[in-house]
Amino acid sequence: MDRKKSDHTIHYHNLIGGSWVKSEQQFEVQHKFTNKTLAFVSRSSQDDITKAVQNALDTFNDRVLTATERYDILTKASSIFLERQEELAMTITCEVGKCIKDARLEVQRAAETFIASAEEAKRISGNGIPIEGQKAQEKKMAFSIRVPVGVIGAITPFNFPFNLTAHKVGPALAAGNAVVLKPAELTPISAIKMAEILMEAGLPGGYLNVVNGYGHEAGQYLLENEQISMYTFTGSPKVGRHIKTVTGIRKITLELGNNSPNIIHHDVPDLTKAAELCVTRGVMNSGQACVSVQRVYVHRDIYERFIEESTNVVKKMTYGDPELEITDVGCMISEKEAERAESWVKEAVDQGAVLVSGGSRDGAVMQPTVLKDVTQNMKVVCEEVFAPVVSIMPYDDIQVAFRLANDTPYGLQVGFFTSNLQLAMQAAKDLCFGGVIINDVSTFRADIMPYGGLKDSGIGKEGPKYAIHEMTDEKTIVINL
Repeated sequence: MDRKKSDHTIHYHNLIGGSWVKSEQQFEVQHKFTNKTLAFVSRSSQDDITKAVQNALDTFNDRVLTATERYDILTKASSIFLERQEELAMTITCEVGKCIKDARLEVQRAAETFIASAEEAKRISGNGIPIEGQKAQEKKMAFSIRVPVGVIGAITPFNFPFNLTAHKVGPALAAGNAVVLKPAELTPISAIKMAEILMEAGLPGGYLNVVNGYGHEAGQYLLENEQISMYTFTGSPKVGRHIKTVTGIRKITLELGNNSPNIIHHDVPDLTKAAELCVTRGVMNSGQACVSVQRVYVHRDIYERFIEESTNVVKKMTYGDPELEITDVGCMISEKEAERAESWVKEAVDQGAVLVSGGSRDGAVMQPTVLKDVTQNMKVVCEEVFAPVVSIMPYDDIQVAFRLANDTPYGLQVGFFTSNLQLAMQAAKDLCFGGVIINDVSTFRADIMPYGGLKDSGIGKEGPKYAIHEMTDEKTIVINL
């Protein structure tokens, strides 16, 4: 990789055709806890992006990788991820503000995502079509095959800059596509290092091009390039709507927002465990995950006990410097976002909510915060808080709890705790979410499972097997015998 140190600062560039290409302009990436400069990164021009897309298309057309070659490259890259786990984890911690122990877990998950993608590369197939069962078709045979779509434009978020990039790049390459990747401008270094590792693992130049820059510039240039066959995006619903509008009838997957509800019924198998999960998974990564626990509906019979257990969990947490092993909650992506979260909490308290713990910030570090007696119309409930803030409210009737959980434009995942199998099955049918998690919280995700939401939470599915289905086209073949 073409990197150089100047005044002790590292410079990263765009990756086009297997070479690191410097742009005329650059932007700064900061350490999110110290606010010191981590690196300067080349800022893509429209010409840079045009060249990257053209190179990806030429590579796709001229250099076909077999399924076993794709398997070998992804498998080797996964091994290198684990060999460089500490380096990669520290990169994530510095550019995101994520606790080091959580950053290590992210690297490990990305390695598993690549392994799953590699395995699926060897399983891509179509279906037999029994058209001979129709009249006048007895002399015909039909089947389908799945083929890569071509060039995929991947736009990734700041909160999981390594594993969510793996969830786009891994399946796209496994399916035989070429990729033009635009990482979040706040956290591009993790993705750049992934690209570096893929080349080390043997990926030919051009199969993965990386263009850095701001969403309204580099992202928009990608959207306007008609040589891209498909887009995959994780981010806000507002940007998702814009992408859908601009890209027309081209294929797209969108993984957007949520304000994750979790329901704790009076027959919860283990109340202490449920409280621990709700709090820890609500503040993990400073609550900056689209499935972070945000809304918790607790049956009134156990409401006060749940509050007490939640308080005990928060008291044991440490927050602050994300590089320290003891830290449970690091900093948010920016002080501006922490200020917003703090203002939402204060607004809720002014409207009648009770602050159980936290509620304040120091710079970009927002204290793990628990609110009780919130109402459905407060911002911390009805909007996506995307901060370490958990809001708890009581209910008396389970049907009301289901209705309140569904009372949202989002529909990504929901958690429901109960010992009643019949209620669990009813929840599976009645809760309007892409994932209904029984006896665990909304945050649960196994990287091989289908993952995607309903309503404003998105279109399409992630998870290597399911992403590959999205990233391939089905062609019907008919043979006249």
